[in-house]
Amino acid sequence: MARKQSDYLAALLDDEAAAPSPAPPERVRGTTLLGRESALARVASGEVRQVTQLLLDPARVRIWPGNARSYAHLTEAGCRELIDSIIAEGGQKVPAVVRRIEGDAAHDYEVIAGTRRHWSISWLRANNYPEMRFVAQVATLDDEAAFRLADLENRARADVSDLERARNYAAALKTHYGNHATRMAERLKLSKGWLSKMLKVAALPDAIVAAFASPAEVQLKPGYALAQALDDPAASAAITAEAKHLVEEQAALREDGLPPLPASEVLRCLLAAPHRHIAAPVPIVCTTPHGRTALSVQSVGRQGVTVRLHAGSGVGPDELAGMLRHALGELERQGRGLQR
Repeated sequence: MARKQSDYLAALLDDEAAAPSPAPPERVRGTTLLGRESALARVASGEVRQVTQLLLDPARVRIWPGNARSYAHLTEAGCRELIDSIIAEGGQKVPAVVRRIEGDAAHDYEVIAGTRRHWSISWLRANNYPEMRFVAQVATLDDEAAFRLADLENRARADVSDLERARNYAAALKTHYGNHATRMAERLKLSKGWLSKMLKVAALPDAIVAAFASPAEVQLKPGYALAQALDDPAASAAITAEAKHLVEEQAALREDGLPPLPASEVLRCLLAAPHRHIAAPVPIVCTTPHGRTALSVQSVGRQGVTVRLHAGSGVGPDELAGMLRHALGELERQGRGLQR
């Protein structure tokens, strides 16, 4: 964590403890006793505040819901480096920050900063290290201060996505700052313009976000451009329609065990949609003179066109070939033809 952020965190928690230096070996017992009495006097006067670190069972500690980090998305792979560090050092060395809670029979504390440490200790306890304890420092914080502390920790974390932080900010703006973005920016020591962009990205609809392989792929700069494009009602309709097709295509790729469309391609398709969008495509169904369905187009995507040949139509191969040519021509007219 950068020095500036570290200073801010210390000021926020207001719990720095200037512990007295250990006495040199040559000091006599009486001098040592006086040193201890002096240290106790400094604590009593408020000049020094005692900081207690607790060794907790992580099962008795819940995660504060105001944190941007998604606990459900933490994995062994994502926390592997931290897990290995804890094992190598014989335990957790950097304490998390928690606060006491009331009215929850299953938990005694909640994590404000240290979600990954909590997850990693929990994982270790369940995987051959039952003696591991969750090291935490208790702080007295209201929700707004807790939010600022959690945000400070998450800023340096690459595994907290821009979208997660943006939506966390949007919720905090209403909950902690009465929808006053200027006040929020001042309290978080952020640029108002940058915060405004984050709040804009937070408003991206879930239907649009679902077009990406993962919400974590929605980054600030491209996400802001996409959010701006959605301000136009006509463009919004086109982008939403394109997002629906992309969701279906991503699902098909997953089902086939293929890599998902990259974020850059998804973004390109979404932003280009308003410029090529036309009326809703007409279903393509070819029937016999007797009204029986012989051929129909089931789906159209970047991977190809799925066509169904219906049994019992009484149509021969030559007629089906003609229907297929007709269907492909209709797809071209609708702007959904095969890319050559």
